[in-house]
Amino acid sequence: MQTEAGTPLTTSAGPRRTPTRTRLLGLLGSVALLGYLLDQGTKAWASGSLDPARPRELLGPVLKLHLTRNAGAAFSMATNATWVLTIIAIIVIVATVFAARRIGSRAWAVALGLLLAGAFGNLTDRFVRAPQGGQGHVVDFLELPHWPIFNVADMCVVSAAALIALLAIRGIGIDGRRAGTPDDAADSADGGRDHD
Repeated sequence: MQTEAGTPLTTSAGPRRTPTRTRLLGLLGSVALLGYLLDQGTKAWASGSLDPARPRELLGPVLKLHLTRNAGAAFSMATNATWVLTIIAIIVIVATVFAARRIGSRAWAVALGLLLAGAFGNLTDRFVRAPQGGQGHVVDFLELPHWPIFNVADMCVVSAAALIALLAIRGIGIDGRRAGTPDDAADSADGGRDHD
């Protein structure tokens, strides 16, 4: 039990501690790297194995593999604004890295890692795929009924957005504190916080 305000909550195993910022940044980086490698690996496989003219059923009519090249944003939006999308992706990456300096929550680490994975994944396509130079077309290959064709990077961005929205609704800031909670109370509510 907590004996006085501002002291860590204790359990039978001792004080409960939140991860250090270094560990949270490690989690963020691991999620970003795993998502990025999965995205680029599946795009390389799709580009070498799928015929754009012959979609394949993966889960019957529910999920098909349908190779396309997308000049636009996620889900084929803004197809005539490739340069703008490249600049936006760079801004998202810089803003995410800047925001990560304040990270204090596992959920935020996962959300920002997914956001970086998605942004880097599609940005890589912009620079390495034809016509290159920041205007390359993104490889999309996953198709659901009545839904634009997408890729793993798009899934990462959408998952990140959903998680960030959930955290915002719950009032959890990037530092792990709930909105309107004094610092000492938030620390004790989190079971103590390690800052480095």
